Amino acid sequence: MSETATLQERYARVMMRTFGTPQAVLVRGEGARVWDADGREYVDFLAGIAVNALGHAHPAFVDAVAGQAATLAHVSNYFATPAQVVLAERLVRLTGGDRVFFANSGTEAIEAGVKLARLHGAATGRARILSLSGSFHGRTMGALSITGKPALQEPFAPMLAGTAQVAPDLAAVEAELAAGDVAALFVEPIQGEAGVVDLPDGFLAGARELTARHGALLVVDEIQTGAGRTGDWFAFQRDLGHGLPDAVAMAKGMGGGFPIGALVAFGAAAELLGPGHHGSTFGGNPLAAAAANAVLGEIERAGLVENARVQGAALREAVLAIGSPLVTDVQGAGLLLGVGLARPVAARVAREALERGLIVNAAGESRIRLAPPLIIGEAELAAFVPLFTAALAAAQKDPA
Repeated sequence: MSETATLQERYARVMMRTFGTPQAVLVRGEGARVWDADGREYVDFLAGIAVNALGHAHPAFVDAVAGQAATLAHVSNYFATPAQVVLAERLVRLTGGDRVFFANSGTEAIEAGVKLARLHGAATGRARILSLSGSFHGRTMGALSITGKPALQEPFAPMLAGTAQVAPDLAAVEAELAAGDVAALFVEPIQGEAGVVDLPDGFLAGARELTARHGALLVVDEIQTGAGRTGDWFAFQRDLGHGLPDAVAMAKGMGGGFPIGALVAFGAAAELLGPGHHGSTFGGNPLAAAAANAVLGEIERAGLVENARVQGAALREAVLAIGSPLVTDVQGAGLLLGVGLARPVAARVAREALERGLIVNAAGESRIRLAPPLIIGEAELAAFVPLFTAALAAAQKDPA
């Protein structure tokens, strides 16, 4: 039995069955490549689901984590650390926000946003929280309650009271807001877990105007789109121009593989969370903050936001140039792209790709998600194209 098969068998004995059988057992990474327990090499075009912004084992990440771990790893939030303060200042600068709450994950950042919405609602007589159908905001109960995927909610019903989903249509949103009881609207600029699906043109800007007019908060979920992935530091900056949301949730790429999340609030919303309203034992601890400072600093230093824009356009063109009859569309922005398929064979495409040494993701029955590290260049694209072409051809020839 191979080392991978042995570890998969051990995994199945001791792990809860939330994720199924691992597709591979990975033991090492470098740049945009990883190796499994049997020594097989893969080109990584998923990056831990848009997490590993700098790829694997980047010196900036490794040095920051090792150096901080050797100095001070954790102190609790009874105390502050320089790394935490520097990171908060950095996020305020990059977003244009005012105050930051640190968490350990995206779903925790969303939970902070739900509390922000509740506090705003209590102060203004508005109780409901809206989100979009097809959205995904996390799996804790508050985040799940505003996730627009009924199949994920049903085993854990009832959901948090006062939450509802609405179609990504400005007329539908306005009709809900006109009732005068909505505290906040949560929006992903690009719906990642729906398969990397674009919102209608002008939707976010329209939602900003409508929420402001009706006294509701606009909370933007940038967990998957943030930290430069879409070719802007944050996708709302492209969609809103000089406009600002009331809060932005982020995680994934900001830590480059180290668990960290944040909610950045703007203007009056930044003053809603007060002493005792929320907390986190590990949120923003010096080790996580040092990792995030290193990752965001390297993205800035190396021009990786622009690289995401340039290489993302090249990746989009390369997928379309394959000319596969399976490919119907490519949505998303920068290095977060969703490839639409003519038939529900996404799992087969991902499996065929993996067998050939390429990691992509079936984000739905008919959509493939591409989210490579922000460091990729021409060499990685050159490696991707023949592998993805072959995977599409195999799925087209034999869709079983």
